[in-house]
Amino acid sequence: MRAILTPILLLVSLLALNGASAQPQRHPPYFASISAGRAMMRTGPGQNYPGTWLYVRPDLPIRVIEIYQNWRKVQDPEGTTGWMLVNLLSDRRTAIVRGSAAAPMHESPDPGARVRYRAAPGVVGRVSRCGGGWCRFDVHGRDGYVRIDSLWGVGPDETVG
Repeated sequence: MRAILTPILLLVSLLALNGASAQPQRHPPYFASISAGRAMMRTGPGQNYPGTWLYVRPDLPIRVIEIYQNWRKVQDPEGTTGWMLVNLLSDRRTAIVRGSAAAPMHESPDPGARVRYRAAPGVVGRVSRCGGGWCRFDVHGRDGYVRIDSLWGVGPDETVG
């Protein structure tokens, strides 16, 4: 009986590990975000490769540029590339305000609409309903529409949501 249980437990463990990825299989390149409070970027797709950066900023947008088993080669907003374990990533769409000026967050996707807030460069927020050059951008419950060209984490012609 014990000889039968060991292979069954091994099979169940392998299936659990294979199904443990935080992201479904997609074709790169695509945007995602860091889900973990501490995420190590490595020089290669394995824990035996040296770490190059430790990210401590959950929701930071990243661009997945290559896939190898449960590892993703990613690019951060500064252009740094390396490998992260898929379990450290999320499909939650976020973006970071780029440039040197605050991005106006409008009441509607119209440059003439009232500005509700201004998001400083480097601010990370969640994006939804992107299209026509605008994204709904939410920073801890304060939201508005921001021009896509003010954000990193959304393609220039991409439609989200």
